[in-house]
Amino acid sequence: MPPEKATQLRGVALALAAFGVFATHDVLIKYLGGSYSPFQIVFFSVLFGFPMVTFLMLRDAKEGTLRPVYPMWTALRTVATVITAVTAFYAFTVLPLAQVYAILFASPLLITLLAIPLLGERVGIRRSLAVLVGLGGVLIVLRPGATDLTLGHLAALVAAVTGAFGAVIMRKIGQQERSVVLILYPMMANVVLMGAALPFVYEPMPGRDLLALAVIAAFALIATTLLIFAYRLATAATVAPMQYSQIIWASVYGAIFFDEGLEWATVIGTAVIVASGVYIVFREDRGGTSTTTPVLRTRSRVAAPSVPRVATLLPRAVRWQRPAEKPGE
Repeated sequence: MPPEKATQLRGVALALAAFGVFATHDVLIKYLGGSYSPFQIVFFSVLFGFPMVTFLMLRDAKEGTLRPVYPMWTALRTVATVITAVTAFYAFTVLPLAQVYAILFASPLLITLLAIPLLGERVGIRRSLAVLVGLGGVLIVLRPGATDLTLGHLAALVAAVTGAFGAVIMRKIGQQERSVVLILYPMMANVVLMGAALPFVYEPMPGRDLLALAVIAAFALIATTLLIFAYRLATAATVAPMQYSQIIWASVYGAIFFDEGLEWATVIGTAVIVASGVYIVFREDRGGTSTTTPVLRTRSRVAAPSVPRVATLLPRAVRWQRPAEKPGE
């Protein structure tokens, strides 16, 4: 086997392992969500994540202060990150795992749309149609009119939108802002805002559940670290589609731990969303350099507030690699 192919395969294996760990992370969230508010879960998971993330922040050797270069965009991204964490955690606690993933899988498609007004990126007719088809897949999952839409469905949709919004802002300011600023502000905001809500929702936690929160933070860090190595070994077009493997983990975990079955609407809608996302990823991977690659430069997954986004920790040469656009894409 050629060395380049072997390296790519190692990257794929690391990505699959990362998203498997993330799926296990989400099982613990769902387990704790049966007894505790998402505000409490987010607060403690971020609190436990701080010591581990501190070591990652020490990697930022860029000179400067903690004052953001773009205060408004940093504030908007911070707010979006906080909303994403709470709504995604809530959705995981009240909806079947596979259904939550199906809705969150729309986030890369929304990034493609938001990149047009916020980044001035051009998206051709083929990718535009792929986005519309993917969003149609979300409607298949939700089945408006045929099923009762709950607050959990709304929360998952909000998480997909705010997660996409935060990712686009990250791309807009990430080259100029220090990594430590991009990491610290969202985590501090989660601790402060969730801590403010804690007196109204707090439930005493036995040691077993506190340990589960610590494991959530550790799993998020482990999965993020695996993703970092995956992106260093393999191309974004190879690694990015691996996120869809989470639907397999969700189906298995949901059946084993929560007696969840797969509805046909979820299966069909997920297939449509995944096909659209994979199509866009591979269209974007064809060529040299361009500014029109909204999905390929989205390195993280939604809903891991206890660790920073993968892009903040990647080398800049990897973080901002941009393939060329072809006519009609």
